[in-house]
Amino acid sequence: MELIVCDVTPDQVELERDVAPLIRLLRPGLGRAEFAAFAAEAHGQGLVFTAAYDPRGRCRAVAAHRILATSRGRLLLVDDLVTDPDARSSGVGAHLLAQLEDRARRLGCVRVELDSGVANHGAHRFYHARRMAIVALHFAREL
Repeated sequence: MELIVCDVTPDQVELERDVAPLIRLLRPGLGRAEFAAFAAEAHGQGLVFTAAYDPRGRCRAVAAHRILATSRGRLLLVDDLVTDPDARSSGVGAHLLAQLEDRARRLGCVRVELDSGVANHGAHRFYHARRMAIVALHFAREL
């Protein structure tokens, strides 16, 4: 599938029209106002939304990611990666992840990292198929 991959910023109409609905598939608690506030604040912290569009202009996948300098080296951290359910298993997610890896290399990163919910077994299969390893456990405590 031919895809057009581009970054979408909070001032673009595509953020609410194309990006937000896909992000909400992973984060259903984000209403319209909450998503807009999150996107603006996170963009100010370096978060980038990258969208993959098919030739008909339909947004088929989105990644929210940022570059971090860590004690483990410079890395591209993917906060969210989601593919439109109608486009899953068509190569869209793999294409977008490959684009992120290329970007990470160009920006001097040593790796791409992401978290995946423990119950999201489909995503786990997808990441393992792309030779991603489970290298840590992510712990959290609600406040």
